[in-house]
Amino acid sequence: MKGKITEIFESIQGEGVYVGERQLFVRLSGCNLKCAFCDTDTSRFKEYEPQEVIDELKKFRGHAHSVSFTGGEPLAQKDFLGELMRLTRKAGWRNYLETNGTLFEEIRELSWLADFVAMDIKLPSSTGLKGYWDEHRQFLAACGPAEVFLKAIICDTTREEDIFESIKLIKELRSGAILVLQADSSTKDPKTVNMIIESFRMLCRRSGIAVCAIPQMHKIIGLK
Repeated sequence: MKGKITEIFESIQGEGVYVGERQLFVRLSGCNLKCAFCDTDTSRFKEYEPQEVIDELKKFRGHAHSVSFTGGEPLAQKDFLGELMRLTRKAGWRNYLETNGTLFEEIRELSWLADFVAMDIKLPSSTGLKGYWDEHRQFLAACGPAEVFLKAIICDTTREEDIFESIKLIKELRSGAILVLQADSSTKDPKTVNMIIESFRMLCRRSGIAVCAIPQMHKIIGLK
């Protein structure tokens, strides 16, 4: 079995509730979506066997919070990812899955291998795509015992109705999960986006949702 890997590296987590933690990153190539704000190029890749990835990870010394499987969309290579996660568990690492939260059948098979799930809520007014609310519901229902938090990219086009739908989704399926509001890093009007984020943050708080606003710190400080 071989999988398509864009890069394997060590860095600091720059997004979500574990921002600042040292992690090992495995960036898998390919994605089932194409969001308007996406700036990740996964068209270049090298093919690895699962054990070859583990051998590369073992070259990094020191304590790491976890191994972050990111992309692209890692679950698009479900069988390869599953074997990788089994091997990282066996080697003593915890598994941190970054996902767009749409491939619910795939997470249903692999949820038992995930210690942390950082799931995007793909707001249609941000992505320029259709809504994936049903897929998100089925995905969250299939996450099992993993620690789950959610991220939503906020643009100057993001509509309040999408935030209300996100609140409904969280209350139905993961009432204790934290929602991270994250500014579109490519925006040309950060002041307006920050004002929008603050209004959405207050809306979530009034609705009883645990919420925070965290920018993409790795881009601010110049890390991968």
